[in-house]
Amino acid sequence: MYKPFALFVGLRYTRAKRRNHFISFISLSSMLGIALGVTALITVLSVMNGFEKEVRERMLDTISHLTISDFEGRIRNWEKVVESTEKNPKVVAAAPYIQAEGMLIFAGNVNGTLIRGVLPKQEARVSKIAQRMVEGTWDSVQPGQFNILLGYDLARLIGAGMGDKVTLVTPSINVTPAGIAPRMKRFTVTGIFQVGHNIYDASLGVIHMDDAARLLRMKGQATGVRVQVKDLFEAPWIRKQLQSDELAAYWVRDWSSYHSNWFRAVKIEKRMIFLLLLLIIAVAAFNIVSTLVMVVTDKESDIAILRTLGASPRTIMAIFMVQGTIIGTVGTVLGTLGGVGLALNLDVIVPVVESLFGFHILDPTVYYISAIPSDLHWSDVWMICSISFLLGVGSTIYPARRASQTQPAQALRYE
Repeated sequence: MYKPFALFVGLRYTRAKRRNHFISFISLSSMLGIALGVTALITVLSVMNGFEKEVRERMLDTISHLTISDFEGRIRNWEKVVESTEKNPKVVAAAPYIQAEGMLIFAGNVNGTLIRGVLPKQEARVSKIAQRMVEGTWDSVQPGQFNILLGYDLARLIGAGMGDKVTLVTPSINVTPAGIAPRMKRFTVTGIFQVGHNIYDASLGVIHMDDAARLLRMKGQATGVRVQVKDLFEAPWIRKQLQSDELAAYWVRDWSSYHSNWFRAVKIEKRMIFLLLLLIIAVAAFNIVSTLVMVVTDKESDIAILRTLGASPRTIMAIFMVQGTIIGTVGTVLGTLGGVGLALNLDVIVPVVESLFGFHILDPTVYYISAIPSDLHWSDVWMICSISFLLGVGSTIYPARRASQTQPAQALRYE
């Protein structure tokens, strides 16, 4: 009796065994529908966040957080650019590179390639290619030896392996008495890497920066400078900071500008999937409307008696809002527990399901990853819970208002 009257009666209606079992069934289905929708939303968004994080990290193995280049395509004083960049306290390291497109030829096979000349020790601080070596070693790229490291798919496309001699044809030309001929050089394959991203595994070749400078006639120059920062999500802000200082004359890009179409597509897909799965919660919320409308019809005499005892229309409305809100809240809590539990334990649950049914959800022979990644964002959880709760509360307004408009004389006429 110490509870507010509307809350007391609403809780009692919720706990009481209804005479109409069909109403109880709809209430239970509404609660389970909300729980299912919330669970699905949290789990699916966590999986999408996991895939986005996985692909982003594999991209960043090769493209770095920031790239500084000159509008002419060549930086003549790259040492000064590296020094100025590393003065920023949020920058971990900076490394120069020379990049050009060309063709690799081996045993009659020809394939387009992206050649990147690097300084191995400095490059290892801004990318993770050195940690993705399948064969050979990263340190085998030495100046003057004309060694090359190939992406795993690129090596397979041209049929080259460790120790093979491949011919690199560059866009630069030589003017000879016989005419104009493209510059080409034979390189020895001393390593094969696999970063897990097809764009780079099938096209990238890494050589020493001195060898690239000789081949492309860029002695003392660089195509650009690659930068690693402490927090990759601060890269856009650091880019603006660098451009406002000593690097105002250079073109600075952050990682989000590379493959921007892919990141934009993922964001749109997440929004669409969120809206589609939100329909599950919306349908369950509409079931709450049906449940409460039938409860109001079933409890007309009770409502009339409460009105004659002095209950105001606002009190009657609050009673049924409490009842519907409890259904929505319980469903939301159950769904949140289920969704968070699934998202945090997918690495355990998925192998069990695969072993029970004898199949792989992600075939390791087709995909680069064999496990479903999951990255739970608590901001997503709070947003989903808030929307689910608001839908649950909103669905009670119409039936509760209808209950508050019940006329005692008409309801008790035949009692």
